[in-house]
Amino acid sequence: MTATTLIGDLIGSRGSTDRRALHETFAAVLERVNAELRPPTPVRMQVGDEYQGVFASLGDALHASLMVRLAMLPGADVRHGIGRGSIEVLSEDPRVEDGPGWWAARTAIGRVEEAERRPGERSLRTAYVAAHDAEVPGSEEAAVNAALVLRDHLVGGLSDRSLSVLRGLLVGESQRDLAEALGISPSAVSQRVRADGLAAIIAAHDLTRGMP
Repeated sequence: MTATTLIGDLIGSRGSTDRRALHETFAAVLERVNAELRPPTPVRMQVGDEYQGVFASLGDALHASLMVRLAMLPGADVRHGIGRGSIEVLSEDPRVEDGPGWWAARTAIGRVEEAERRPGERSLRTAYVAAHDAEVPGSEEAAVNAALVLRDHLVGGLSDRSLSVLRGLLVGESQRDLAEALGISPSAVSQRVRADGLAAIIAAHDLTRGMP
């Protein structure tokens, strides 16, 4: 079957002063992803700092990648590879999957790792690759990756407070409620939305949520 796969890798966790607390936070974030998006193959932690899952749509996978990254920042960051292609279930207990869809996601996260070594692309944290059997036009892959370059650049430059505002807006909180929770004025929240590109991130996110 053709599916949208996601591989995530927690960056730099080996340098954390409290790895146990970091991984407990990471596990709780993944539980929220499963509860909200209900992916066909729930996201699950693998050996080390990696997690994997299969989503019902590209839009859900893109949403999950942003959701996880925003939840972990600023204390930790996450790189993601999203793939599209056929997958095969090799065993059910434990669940083991393979196939071009997974190879595409692995290629995608490899591209992120390569980009991080190039000065002009080091803010990239997410990439998308369609396998040869996915029947996805190349224009779609290029357009999604162009959007991800800009999204990741904007998110990577946000202050702690702007990250808090973005998290709230993405779950439907009003600017007034966010201002009260953060102890700042509504005009200060509005200014952050405009000046820090939060409105653009949300608009792009809304457009991609409906992708099949």
